[in-house]
Amino acid sequence: MPIIDLQRRMRQLGEIRIGHVVSGVSKKGNAYTSPAKLKHFRFTSPSREILTEVAALYGGEVKPWTPANGGPAEFEVYSTTNRLPVLIPPQDAVSQWYELYAGSKCQRRCDGVTEHKKDRPCVCDPDNRECKITTRVNVMLRDVPALGQWLLITKGYYAATELPPAAELLAQAGGYVAGWLGMEEKLVQRDEGPARFMVPTLDVEITPAALMAGKMTGAQTAVASGPERVAITGGRPDYAALVAVAKTPDDVGKLWTQANQAGHLDDALAAIIKAKAAALGAKPKDATPPASGPEQPTPPPTPSEDEVIEAEFVDDPADVQDVWFQVIAAAGAHQLTTEQVEGGFAERHGGLHPSGATVAQLTTYLAAVKAGEVR
Repeated sequence: MPIIDLQRRMRQLGEIRIGHVVSGVSKKGNAYTSPAKLKHFRFTSPSREILTEVAALYGGEVKPWTPANGGPAEFEVYSTTNRLPVLIPPQDAVSQWYELYAGSKCQRRCDGVTEHKKDRPCVCDPDNRECKITTRVNVMLRDVPALGQWLLITKGYYAATELPPAAELLAQAGGYVAGWLGMEEKLVQRDEGPARFMVPTLDVEITPAALMAGKMTGAQTAVASGPERVAITGGRPDYAALVAVAKTPDDVGKLWTQANQAGHLDDALAAIIKAKAAALGAKPKDATPPASGPEQPTPPPTPSEDEVIEAEFVDDPADVQDVWFQVIAAAGAHQLTTEQVEGGFAERHGGLHPSGATVAQLTTYLAAVKAGEVR
């Protein structure tokens, strides 16, 4: 049954991480483990073969890895990149919950009003929550020859506030959108001193205006090529990043033309493009850049941020089954058949069958069924 086979292959291939756990011995001789941030992406997966392809593309070496929570042995790669070409799915690219864990097992999963694990009102004090904001990002790696999605988990404030609006905008496309998953360091001044942490970012290869107008090209809804992405949260393309990934003189020439026509070609950008062109053995066509670029928006005030945590959570099979039973029960109240429920789930998740879903995906779908959004 090829369709079912395809659905079951659209599963999580591994995780993309921005932190890890380090071990050591204190001055008193006590062993300890502590979370630490990374400057480049780290990949983990049960498949050595897939990680071998990842390492060939993004650097690093495949090594055995055992999760700190005692989960099944896997493999890991510490890459040398902080920017990945991805395909962003139209549904559930970003999901978000308040969650409380005991070890690796989730005890609570709440949307701020309802605690979904036990289908009860939220039990946290809104001003002093025990549960932590948990944001999950699902993407496909464009250049890795494997069919499935990769998961990134973060508990930071910035990711919690910036990624969901980006995902809502991407949902307007109605299909997979070519983009970039990145990570950037932020600095916060606290009473006890400065704190640095890594924040994941999503960029796309289409302007927000074109996305909302439905002006999608094949290169923007499928596998895109060439440096043409535009940051969702920015007022102009990140030209420096685009120049850095340009591979041919033609790519550099297109960037020069694009920046010049948009009024973005200031002296600094012109110098960057010319330097890249010289490195590639060619020069972009001449143009007279304006004296200065457009006024940049004032950055927002910096709120506090959680430290990077190593996300090594594992879905308990019993939890998956429990949420699925809740989905079926809620569907019965809306006179939906099991076939309709399974079909609705697959439609929302790019063909994924519920048998291959995560607890978070099923919990989100449960809320949609209860709200009568599934027909």
